[in-house]
Amino acid sequence: MSRTGPVVLVAPSGTGKTTIAQRLVAGPGKFGFSVSATTRAPREGEADGLHYHFVDPDRFRSMVDRGELAEWAEVHGRLYGTPRAELKRAAAEGLHVVLDIDVQGARQIRRSAPDAILIFVLPPDVATLMTRLTGRGTEDQNDVERRLRSALEELQAVEEFDYVVVNDDLERCLDTIRGIISGEVEEGGAEAHRTEVQALRAEIGRILDEEYTEHTSA
Repeated sequence: MSRTGPVVLVAPSGTGKTTIAQRLVAGPGKFGFSVSATTRAPREGEADGLHYHFVDPDRFRSMVDRGELAEWAEVHGRLYGTPRAELKRAAAEGLHVVLDIDVQGARQIRRSAPDAILIFVLPPDVATLMTRLTGRGTEDQNDVERRLRSALEELQAVEEFDYVVVNDDLERCLDTIRGIISGEVEEGGAEAHRTEVQALRAEIGRILDEEYTEHTSA
């Protein structure tokens, strides 16, 4: 049976969840993005109501107080959130809203939208994760360390998710997620991936201990 509700994607940085979200919306199936609210200023070419709902901090806080946001977070000093109205609009259009958010946001969505489908995306291995993190050429040692420590914390929350998928092959990963939404895939929770999660956490911990202990204590 086909599932309904928002599709929440959570993954450690470098796993490819943003690409997955974009491909889901661009490909077959009834997927769409919601228009988030934010307190950051519009960038060149961005239109209010199309790319974001641009609001000032007071208006954003009022939206939080009024319960108008299904989830929200502060990122680099700016506030971002998913308006409940966007979820209602998508549902009325028969669309699954794809949300590319973090663990805290997923927990908020679980409370505010019980019909949401929470999917945790794993990298195939830590070597691939490290290649993606360092291959961009934009992250310095502090950035990589921060992302690895965040990954450790996020991996502790895997059991809170309905499904776990491994992004070892993008097309296969997309097919699995579409199968979950259509009801064709019924298995694939945290228990089925317990060994993989433990291995990822152990290897990330080893890298942090061996490569970043001196940097952290400096």
